[in-house]
Amino acid sequence: MALRIDVLTLFPEMFAPILGTSIPKRAAEKGLVEYHLTNIRDFATDNHKSVDDKPFGGGPGMVMMCQVVYDAVRDVEARDPRPARRIILSPQGVPLDQKIVEQLSQEQRLLLIAGHYEGFDERIIEGLKPMEISIGDYVLSGGELAAMVLIDAVVRLLPGALGAEDGAADETFADGLLEFPQYTRPREFEGMKVPDVLLSGDHKKIAQWRLQQRMLRTQERRPDLWQKYLQEHPDALNEKKKKRRRPPIEFEI
Repeated sequence: MALRIDVLTLFPEMFAPILGTSIPKRAAEKGLVEYHLTNIRDFATDNHKSVDDKPFGGGPGMVMMCQVVYDAVRDVEARDPRPARRIILSPQGVPLDQKIVEQLSQEQRLLLIAGHYEGFDERIIEGLKPMEISIGDYVLSGGELAAMVLIDAVVRLLPGALGAEDGAADETFADGLLEFPQYTRPREFEGMKVPDVLLSGDHKKIAQWRLQQRMLRTQERRPDLWQKYLQEHPDALNEKKKKRRRPPIEFEI
């Protein structure tokens, strides 16, 4: 059964270029995922279609109101019997990483709530109990772009979405390491050559080189990820030294 992704937003038109392009589009065409966009404003009850109001206690900006969001969530969830994993995109949420993406790709249904303005009435968080996810320590105008990032990251992990069973196996963050360097034709460009091992045809040596490069690159570029990797793989340093060790020199007597 296809993964169902519902998105509650004030700007559903923002999603068409992303969901209708590249991997998100192909995954939908293959029946791996289905997208359903709902305008939160459709559930406003006054003549002005209001979805936000001034915050109690004063302060700048406007806050998304409870009733309209609750009504939207309950209406959308009733459209499919599968329970939805509720998610709010918020800079106050847990940082999105590959492990979370992998977990979400195993769900049957996701319901993403993209806020706008100054955020949500806190009772939306308290009552609906969504998972709050952040895509970084910065503030966007709304949750729509964050929702698109999450959708793209999740959909590409669905079996068959990339067109190969191991398409995502060696990518950056797949197992806590950054991806290895990639090369294509020509073999030499402006004095820069493709490493000889990649032209050797020896798949075992190529695999060893790639793992070594992933470890080196992670250590150099993302020491935070490297330390986390070492905690989960305590023998990594030994393996790294083993791969670097030169074979003994043999002498003829």
